Amino acid sequence: MTKRRVAAFSLVIALSASSGAVLSSRALADQTDRAKQIGGKFMCMCSCNQVLTQCNHVGCTVSASMLKELDGWAARGDSETVITSAFVQEFGTKVYAEPPRSGLSLVAWSLPTVYLLLGTLLVIFVIWRWRSRALAPAATPGGAPGISAQDLENARRRVAQETED
Repeated sequence: MTKRRVAAFSLVIALSASSGAVLSSRALADQTDRAKQIGGKFMCMCSCNQVLTQCNHVGCTVSASMLKELDGWAARGDSETVITSAFVQEFGTKVYAEPPRSGLSLVAWSLPTVYLLLGTLLVIFVIWRWRSRALAPAATPGGAPGISAQDLENARRRVAQETED
């Protein structure tokens, strides 16, 4: 009877150890996924101009050390804000893959939209002016705006003379 109990107890311990390993591997996978998600918001500082998690620069020691730091912070359970501020403190704002939408960066984010709207309004205004000029009645009796009747008659006579010869 005691052999059965020992065998059962050993089986329970083995199962609990394996389920603990599965749980810890899931936690590790979640941790690395979180680190990859956060790392996607930073640039690699090796001057390759690539996102940290996608740096394919051969032999890049900078991305390896940055990712190691990031994994360490994620393993400790630091928040994304703490990790971001640590990276900004260490590397400056150039570490951002996408600039934050605040302060002067907000102006940079909004200017393309403002320029598009202003350009559209300018095109509409120019077309409106052209149409209003084209549809306006002639300013002189000759029919062409800005040309006097005498100048128009002189031009007609000259054309008639030149085409007769």
